[in-house]
Amino acid sequence: MSNDLTKDEFDALGQISRKEHRGRPSACVARNTKRLTGIKMLEYTREGHLALTEKGLQTLFIYRCIEALRGLEADAEAVVDADVAIFLVRKGHIVAREGGKQFEITQRGRESLADIDAQSR
Repeated sequence: MSNDLTKDEFDALGQISRKEHRGRPSACVARNTKRLTGIKMLEYTREGHLALTEKGLQTLFIYRCIEALRGLEADAEAVVDADVAIFLVRKGHIVAREGGKQFEITQRGRESLADIDAQSR
């Protein structure tokens, strides 16, 4: 991610993706709209509503994947969304435990997290 986003900006992207901003946008969305539209993660639709661009969708998905890896690293019982789990299993970052509902992080996943943490310093 070439554009370093704050936690607040990721929250705003998440709210827009979940359509939580019906009518008047939340304070979080309003605070971050100018910057997120400027870096092409949000756009206004013809009706005047905010929507995620393809770049915004990809960035939010990558963020969800990283958060899932961090969650699994901290708590082996952490819940992983289905779309994120499919992607991370396919990339070899997590493997399903017996039973299929729980996952554990692989060595490759740990290395990826360490690399991400090293880049963010």
